[in-house]
Amino acid sequence: MTVRQDIALALLLLLSALSASAQLQVGADRMDEIVRLTEGKSVGLVANQAAVQTDPAHTFLLDALIDSGVEVKRLFSPEHGFRAMADAGAKVDSATDPVSGLPVISLYGKHHKPTAEDFAGLDVVLFDLQDVGVRFFTYISTLYYVMQTCAETGTPIIILDRPNPHDAVDGPVLKDMKYRSFVGMFPIPAVHGLTMGELGQMINGEGWLGEGLTADLTVVTLLGWRHGDPYSLPVRPSPNLRSDRALLLYPTLCFIEGTCWSEGRGTEQPFEQTGYPDKRMGSHTFTPQSIAGAHAPKHEGKVCYGPDLTEYTVEPGINIEILTDIAASSKAAGVSLITRPKFFDLLAGGPTLRQQLESGVSPEAIRAGWQADLHDYISMRARYLLYPDCRYGCSNGERCCSATR
Repeated sequence: MTVRQDIALALLLLLSALSASAQLQVGADRMDEIVRLTEGKSVGLVANQAAVQTDPAHTFLLDALIDSGVEVKRLFSPEHGFRAMADAGAKVDSATDPVSGLPVISLYGKHHKPTAEDFAGLDVVLFDLQDVGVRFFTYISTLYYVMQTCAETGTPIIILDRPNPHDAVDGPVLKDMKYRSFVGMFPIPAVHGLTMGELGQMINGEGWLGEGLTADLTVVTLLGWRHGDPYSLPVRPSPNLRSDRALLLYPTLCFIEGTCWSEGRGTEQPFEQTGYPDKRMGSHTFTPQSIAGAHAPKHEGKVCYGPDLTEYTVEPGINIEILTDIAASSKAAGVSLITRPKFFDLLAGGPTLRQQLESGVSPEAIRAGWQADLHDYISMRARYLLYPDCRYGCSNGERCCSATR
């Protein structure tokens, strides 16, 4: 072999190594690390159907754990259940998983917070829920309560991290904690720009567990990912978030849940369309029906009319122009838009957005009102980043903005 061939082979091997290192690995893929952390321990698993590995078969985490000899003793499920069959907001009973035969304790049934008895006999809790980057998506509230019980009982928690598929920072910040609820637990923006692992660190670091509590937290980090990288979910995280476009529109259209309009539940395109049973509201039409994951949807059996959202260039974050246009159309037709003001305010983190929409405030003015709070939040967020972010300022200085993976 010539010197030139030696150099060519070395370059080829280097490029192959770099390519392999750039391959995305979620926390659930890193089974050697998981086995090391759980060896000889009784394990509780907080997960649902979206806890899969990145292999072509999308191997379910529970199956991978059992095959690797991890002693999973108990399962915990969030909203929608362990296999994600329940409607949004529907209470889920504790049961036995029909596939694995393991007991499943529902954290969206009689209680949201696991009890000390629920953790009895467990040495460690694995947490793997796919978040969507939005404050009112309840899986982050489940994380809070699991961490709180872990802190109270001295049970370590291991978060298996995943990318944030709506990785932006935008929207109103929940500041007045009288609006704190299960759809808004933390003083963060509506679109928070964190992974579950980073949020777990923030919960600990900001003392949000209360009473001086801190969970014994380990994060099995992502490999080959940085903030701003696109990520398409291989498995829907909940029954009505079925596509990348739905995930992009969700932070905006979820506010529709506090109104008289439909957010598209009961159709094949939930959170991709919105409408009301009045022809004056737009040319796009759909008819909600009772289907799996959306029983008795709003305006069931009625033709709903609304804007054609394919005409919008949807940007990451809150597309406030969609909401202001809907508010203007409703007002012109004499329709009272916000019919669940208390719930709308919980989603928004306070009454300001509702009042602005009702008063016809411009999108530019609404967005301008968020900026000071977002600036403060971004500064706090930087302290907890596990992955570089060159859009809002790096956690480890300017070096990360030019660093390769």
